[in-house]
Amino acid sequence: MQPHSRRQILAYGASTFGAALFGGSASAQDRFAPIAADAAQLDQLHALVVHQDGERLFAESFRGPALDRPANVKSVSKTIVALLTGIAIDRGVLDGSDQRVLPLLGRAPTGDARDDLTIGHLLTMRTGLGSTSGGNYGAWVASDDWVDFALSQPLQGAPGGRFIYSTGGWHVLGAALARASGESLHRMAQVWLGDPLNIVIPPWVADPQGRYLGGNDMAISPLALARIGDMVLGGGEIDGQRVVSQAWLEASWQPRTRSPFSGDQYGYGWFLTRFGGRDAAYARGYGGQMLVVVPDRRLSIAITSDPQRPARSGGYFGDLRKLTEQIVLAT
Repeated sequence: MQPHSRRQILAYGASTFGAALFGGSASAQDRFAPIAADAAQLDQLHALVVHQDGERLFAESFRGPALDRPANVKSVSKTIVALLTGIAIDRGVLDGSDQRVLPLLGRAPTGDARDDLTIGHLLTMRTGLGSTSGGNYGAWVASDDWVDFALSQPLQGAPGGRFIYSTGGWHVLGAALARASGESLHRMAQVWLGDPLNIVIPPWVADPQGRYLGGNDMAISPLALARIGDMVLGGGEIDGQRVVSQAWLEASWQPRTRSPFSGDQYGYGWFLTRFGGRDAAYARGYGGQMLVVVPDRRLSIAITSDPQRPARSGGYFGDLRKLTEQIVLAT
């Protein structure tokens, strides 16, 4: 993401939210007809919502839950937690992304590189700790204490080093947020994000200690997910209300590492890439859950899919990238 493109986020104020399921002009409907036809052929795809300037251009549930019903967005949750982290910093609950993690959790020094772990390392998945995702996920969620398990993984490098995809680090971040704020992660999500956007984020999975899972299994409707994108495109404001600071969005979209899987750059909870020749940022979850924002097209694109089926870069996720390219080029 180029610096001028990050600044473009700030140019778009809050705007109205369209009421029609297939909004816009007849020409817009014509432009989306081939996109809808291609989307309908993807049997893993559940729903597609497209907003431009906060106005609904297209919204359809091809299968699965209705557009206004909560859907498991899997690791799109990581981007939600990243937004909550920015709000916590804005509110003075956290000092900043350089703040050390272990003191926030009330833990004693370990005497090794874990002592240097910061909020920023968790946000960029550069903790240096072994992954709790993929083949390690089952053992992690079967453990007695998910935070302890994640923090006790073998060090594979120093914090701030290479990108190691791991949900455990996001759960540690969620636990730190909850302890610092005195509120549950769910309450923060609903009060700090859901309430100002007039969306519902229902309770989701919690660990044995009752801490809501950071970084996976949140349930948000496709319409609500697109509205989060509208807020981001509004520079952190929506309907005249400030949700998160412009400064945090700028910081979130600075490339800090790169995914070895997609090859895309990564900031604070956002993958950074280009769609249709335009700089874009996206959140991605298992099975093909996505929230895409394209600032200079003022586009917010929400996609939900079957959460039980994989979406690999060379397969279904590749299909979703092509679909997103079509949308950007059509608008």
